[in-house]
Amino acid sequence: MKNIIKNLKLKRRGIALLAQMHFFGHPSAKLKLIGVTGTNGKTTVATLMYRITKELGYKVGLISTVENLINGEKMSADYNAPSTTPDPIFLNKLLNKMVKEKCEYVFMEVTSHALDQDRVAGLHFTGGIFTNLTHDHLDYHKSIENYFGAKKKFFKMLPREAFAISNSDDPYGLRMLEGIRAHKYTYGLKSKETKADFSEKLETNLIGDFNMYNALAAYAALKLLGMDSEKVKEIFKKIEAPRGRFEHFTSPNGVLVIVDYAHTPDALENVLKTVQAMKKDGAKIISVFGCGGDRDPAKRKVMGKIGATLSDIAIFTSDNPRSEDPVKIIEEMTKDLSKDELQKVRTNPNRGEAIRGAVILAKKGDIILCAGKGHENYQEIKGIKNHFDDMEEFKQAYAK
Repeated sequence: MKNIIKNLKLKRRGIALLAQMHFFGHPSAKLKLIGVTGTNGKTTVATLMYRITKELGYKVGLISTVENLINGEKMSADYNAPSTTPDPIFLNKLLNKMVKEKCEYVFMEVTSHALDQDRVAGLHFTGGIFTNLTHDHLDYHKSIENYFGAKKKFFKMLPREAFAISNSDDPYGLRMLEGIRAHKYTYGLKSKETKADFSEKLETNLIGDFNMYNALAAYAALKLLGMDSEKVKEIFKKIEAPRGRFEHFTSPNGVLVIVDYAHTPDALENVLKTVQAMKKDGAKIISVFGCGGDRDPAKRKVMGKIGATLSDIAIFTSDNPRSEDPVKIIEEMTKDLSKDELQKVRTNPNRGEAIRGAVILAKKGDIILCAGKGHENYQEIKGIKNHFDDMEEFKQAYAK
């Protein structure tokens, strides 16, 4: 079995190298390619860098969970990736297209699956960013150390002239930089280990500590790329988060509705703590979220506990149940709850009904957080992707 796995990895790596060198002429070497890896924050960091660089007048590309863009234009169907970090042939085709469109910079998310499967093997990165490492994808990686090892693989492949930026407040942040060739930099809000190469005031209207980390990571990379710091800071004052990342509106009856992609325990806890800090006296936090089917079942009871603890009312519902029974997933989410916590929980496997239920319950001043799907405009049930958009559902509910 070990030989089979080894041969499979060699084949994957060989395909990746062939794709870039022989099919597409090594496009990454003609770009300033910046990769972002970590459990949470990849999309926000990559998108912030893309938007700011574009605002500064550069030609730039983005490869992210939400969308692939070149100079502000969405790429055609031929260049829409089926996964966050595409397969090597697709990825090099995408990078080659960006070269042809005269892009100077490209910002891309680099996932642990892609690293483990050598999808980015041989790419030439100008820099890399590590955001954080928390409980996720353990159904695939089997252990947190394997998960860390996949992320570390990215930093080991960075060339000597590249920069590596890591979150020193994260337990894995400093380990991520050990034994690598690239120039090392850290960022953080708390850690005494953070050695500031520069200290400047950065203002942004992005909400929450988690977004402060995202903004710091993006700013550090842009500064290391030689961008005009003062112009970057001016853009930061008005920039908004990507779609489905703390996306919000206020309803006609004064309820703040927030849609966020938080689908891991750490992300859900961070976003709920941010919402708690925003809540006014006497107001309620109503959360609506679920856990995906066929994915890492160990995090279900953890997320259920977080939601029930940090919400005044928690509505457990479906995420993407895939092949699993959503009712059973919800049952697993309630496993570790106390009697008092269970009293705050309502369950409804129909996500649309759960959203409408939250709208009925919420009064002026309350905050509804709908977490887990963010930008996604589908729900996967029994192998079929049905159109479903959280923000769209809320706006329709309030329109009625």
